[in-house]
Amino acid sequence: MGEAIVFTSGKGGVGKTTTIANIGAGLSQLDKKVIMLDTDMGLRNLDVVMGLEDRITYNLLDLLDNKCRLNQALIRDKRFPNLYMIPASLRCHNIGEYSKQMAALIEVLKTEFDFCLIDCPAGIDEGFEFAVSAADRAIVVTTPHISAIRDAGRVLYLLEAYPFMKKDLIINEVNDKMIRKHEMMSQKDIEEVLGMKSIGTIPVDKKIIISQNMGVPVISMRCSARRNIWRIVRNIQSSKPHPVDLEKVEEQEEVPIGSFSGGGKLQYEVES
Repeated sequence: MGEAIVFTSGKGGVGKTTTIANIGAGLSQLDKKVIMLDTDMGLRNLDVVMGLEDRITYNLLDLLDNKCRLNQALIRDKRFPNLYMIPASLRCHNIGEYSKQMAALIEVLKTEFDFCLIDCPAGIDEGFEFAVSAADRAIVVTTPHISAIRDAGRVLYLLEAYPFMKKDLIINEVNDKMIRKHEMMSQKDIEEVLGMKSIGTIPVDKKIIISQNMGVPVISMRCSARRNIWRIVRNIQSSKPHPVDLEKVEEQEEVPIGSFSGGGKLQYEVES
């Protein structure tokens, strides 16, 4: 049985979608079968970050409305054979009404995939409830900015309503130079404010912007952020922190930009 993990933030612009894309790619390289679901209806971006926007025929809302079968909505990333995604819809209306269908879909996906990664929309409205309610685990993504930390704290408070759910923290856009000059909160400072340890940090890295524009996960590039992301990937796939064999990671070839082919063998439909 797989695990459903929702990535949330409260505040937009903290790199949540880029984080989920890279963690999904990393987990797939550890021989885990991974499905990523974009639930940010009306403002989907996961397909763009992954370079899969030209492959979309159906979306998550089509699936929940039974306008297509699961195998028709799935997009497989040819660069990462174990990695699939379902994009969000560009229209958004009463998404909260689909919570039961979403929960049923996640239960089906957990029988076929090791990890179901859910990209939660920013904010704490009905889109938050829709994405979070079907998850087994929540990962809150924040940056060292005061507003982002405050919003992360609010999200962690709301997640207390889900006592069955394990909660983790990732700190993005960390700048060591600014921390040394006391111009930015450190990892320890943020952990103390939020009252929990983080499972990893991701440094500021220009390769992340390049990777977004190219539609290639930065975990496929040789850069400083890559090592940090691998540490987070290892922590997620293990109940306890697991050290990364960095030499082995560095020996891996960069994943080239290539063509994509969709497809899948799942034939399930979501019950209304």
